Amino acid sequence: MTAFRISQAARLLAVSDDTIRRWIDSGRLKPVPGTSPQKIDGKALAGLALEIGQQSSPSSPGQVSPSSARNRFPGIVTRIKEDTVMAQVDIQAGPFRVVSLISVEAVRDLGLEVGAEAVAMVKSTNVIMERSTT
Repeated sequence: MTAFRISQAARLLAVSDDTIRRWIDSGRLKPVPGTSPQKIDGKALAGLALEIGQQSSPSSPGQVSPSSARNRFPGIVTRIKEDTVMAQVDIQAGPFRVVSLISVEAVRDLGLEVGAEAVAMVKSTNVIMERSTT
């Protein structure tokens, strides 16, 4: 069984340690019995992550058109580097930097600029998975 310390669980769900503790106190999360420091069962944490993801997805930010892409990264545009045809657009989505190469025309059509709210969507059959060693 995989179990996570409170700080690890908080990092994985992008919430504070105190939020995890409040969820334990309210019964939303149950600690693994007999662990010190307290640990959270990985399967329970995964279930909560799915629940949180379903609550916050398609409608944020703003109203989003229906899409078959399930991997969505809402964030803020932090950099745009253009040449004559293509542009590199960087979005900071929480702790993640997402970089996309799109046409300069698409940047203009979407009204993208540094500081704009945007969503990076990924649809791919080529996604590399890595197991964390922490």
